[in-house]
Amino acid sequence: MFIWLLLLILALSLVSVGAIYMTVQVSKFSIMRRSKEKNRFLGYIFSFLIIAVCFAAVCFFMSVVDAVVVLLSTLMFFLLFGIIGRIIGKIRHKDYKNYNGKNLIGALALIASVIYLCISYYLCVNIWQTRYDLHTDKDPGSLKIAMFADSHVGTTFDGDGFYEKMKMIEQENPDILLIPGDMVDDWTTKENMIKSCEALGKLNIKYGVYFSFGNHDEGYYEDRNFSGTDLRNALKENGVHILEDEYELIDNRFYIVGRRDKSMGSRQSMEELLSDLDTSKYIVVLDHQPADYDAEAAAGADLVVSGHTHGGQLIPLTYLGEWSGVNDATYGHKKINGTDFIVTSGISDWAIKFKSGTKSEYVIITVNSDPG
Repeated sequence: MFIWLLLLILALSLVSVGAIYMTVQVSKFSIMRRSKEKNRFLGYIFSFLIIAVCFAAVCFFMSVVDAVVVLLSTLMFFLLFGIIGRIIGKIRHKDYKNYNGKNLIGALALIASVIYLCISYYLCVNIWQTRYDLHTDKDPGSLKIAMFADSHVGTTFDGDGFYEKMKMIEQENPDILLIPGDMVDDWTTKENMIKSCEALGKLNIKYGVYFSFGNHDEGYYEDRNFSGTDLRNALKENGVHILEDEYELIDNRFYIVGRRDKSMGSRQSMEELLSDLDTSKYIVVLDHQPADYDAEAAAGADLVVSGHTHGGQLIPLTYLGEWSGVNDATYGHKKINGTDFIVTSGISDWAIKFKSGTKSEYVIITVNSDPG
């Protein structure tokens, strides 16, 4: 939670400073410049009001968090193009103000911001399929695993939309569906939670659906109209296997192991959790946060699937989790001492309808036996 508190403080500071900076930049556009020439103070007020109205509109049609993303993204491009303009000015030996006189720099920054945000919105609200082909010297047979995480129902789709996404996955005819956490969130309604669980119960998947809790599934705030227990009951009523520091042997071929989330306090170590398993069989672990790679590799897991990172979410924050040591990976496939690790960018998003440098996805993993 500390890193999120730090990010919140940083975001609020940037929004405050950014609003002031953007007010100055908007005042440089010709229409506002004329107002400033008549009354400098009034010119800045009008410029600030334009920013405030745009911010409020995004809050109304999307969310406050989305509005913050829009403001900070626009600020980023104004700063970037401002630096570029100064560099060009020095190279061509012209005063920077000559470039900024018609605010060409500001216009380019605004256009770049709009393009960036439109692409980021598209990458978030649409869903792609990502495939991984893995090989093992064990013998689980040919195994096709579907996996998704971080649906955060209510961000980019509701319970009915969740059902549509599940039908897409079902059409891939996987042997099993794994959900390593954050299916719901604090703003998910009970109605949409129930609809989502019912959608999972309607799936025709050979070995069924397996779920482990993420840090948002229990809910952080008391104003949500359902509890973690309600979620557990709804999942179980629809035939979903919930694993909390537990495992199941499937068809005497492979194990599915689900870990309690790192945020939920005490949990078993990987060594404890796998101590009674037959390690000659293929072992798949669901762990919402990709933050225990060394222990999971040392314990003998064959495949670990995670979510949580949202693929880095937004440029330039992409690898902040890894740089700070909070996560062992941000996205994709990594192999450590024979253990395959896969982190998905998520099928939706937390609070934000923008992704850059990544995209929303569900994952299909094919495991092939290559006995030595």
